[in-house]
This record gives sequence, structure tokens and C-alpha cells, in this order.
Amino acid sequence: MDYVIVAALVANVLGVFALLLSSSGRGRRERLQLTAQLAALERKLDAVVTHLGVVIPGPSFPAVESLVRQGRRIEAIKLYREQTGADLLTAKNAVDMIGSGPY
Repeated sequence: MDYVIVAALVANVLGVFALLLSSSGRGRRERLQLTAQLAALERKLDAVVTHLGVVIPGPSFPAVESLVRQGRRIEAIKLYREQTGADLLTAKNAVDMIGSGPY
């Protein structure tokens, strides 16, 4: 029963996110309202997940981790960018975090 609530909240968050993505023609005020709604839904979902004690695993990038262990950081950054679509700075920071210990 508790997971039904989580699933419903996730569906709501995804719905608002889809609206945000499709709102390129919408006005700035509407996008800001949708962004605020998404943030509120995320807070609610976080509260429900915390209350239920659900552990959501973080992302895993085994190939990137392998490259980091081999000392091939530039290749790891490039692969991270390919896998996630992240910009260069975000990818560098993520690879640095992966290299510094448990991710």
C-alpha cells in the first residue's frame, strides 16, 4: 500500500516534469509556476520516501569507475559525459567524486 503512494507521487513528479519540458512556448510565469510545483512534489516525495525508509540507490557508472581506477581520468570524464549528457564541469566534478571514494 505504501509503495502505491510513492508510485503516485513519482507519476505526479514525472507529469509536471513533462509539462516543463513541453512548455517552451509558454510564458515565463507559467514555467516558474510549473517549476515551483515540481519542487513541491519532489519535497513531498522525499518526505514519503524518508517516512517509509525506502533507500533509493544512487547512479552507478561501473565503466567510468574502472577508468578512474586505471588512472584514465580524461577518458572517464568523456565516458561520463556520453552516458549522462552532462557538461564538462559537471562530468569532471563527478569523476573527481568517484575517484575520491564511494560514490
